[in-house]
Amino acid sequence: MEQKRADSLAMVETQKRERDERATSINGAMMYDDMTIVENASTSDDLSTLVAAVKAADLVETLNSEGPFTVFAPTNAAFDKLPAGTVDNLMKAENKAKLKGVLTYHVVSGNVMAADLQKMIKDGNGTATLKTVNGGQLTAMVKDGKVRLKDAKGNTSTVTVTDVKQSNGVVHVIDTVVMPSA
Repeated sequence: MEQKRADSLAMVETQKRERDERATSINGAMMYDDMTIVENASTSDDLSTLVAAVKAADLVETLNSEGPFTVFAPTNAAFDKLPAGTVDNLMKAENKAKLKGVLTYHVVSGNVMAADLQKMIKDGNGTATLKTVNGGQLTAMVKDGKVRLKDAKGNTSTVTVTDVKQSNGVVHVIDTVVMPSA
């Protein structure tokens, strides 16, 4: 009986180790490929503003659904770069539609891995146009060896962490919030 228990514990430890090996760390928070975008983001202190915004915009159910989705996830520091009061204003109930528009501007349908995006940029002679879930477009390019996104207002964001696999898509962490035209 003891041997069976030891074998079971060893199997559980092996499964845990294998799961951890597939995970990606975002500043110490482990992102697992068997969890959804929202489940994983909720474990990261660096993505707490994004998670709060997703909740305020009633997008939790959507981003927990099957997908697949590619999310360009701005960190808290990215939100901090916005003009003072912008985040608080967007989080107000009367601005839910605008918040939803900003957040869905960070989402592309499908699994767009870093290698896919690099190929799209190369095939596009230096740029790739990504259609976002809100209907807007992001322009991807490579500058100084890093993928950058240009938003509708001409501002750029750098992808700082790539290919964070989720059960319903992939997340790429960005250092600046991208903004739609309206």
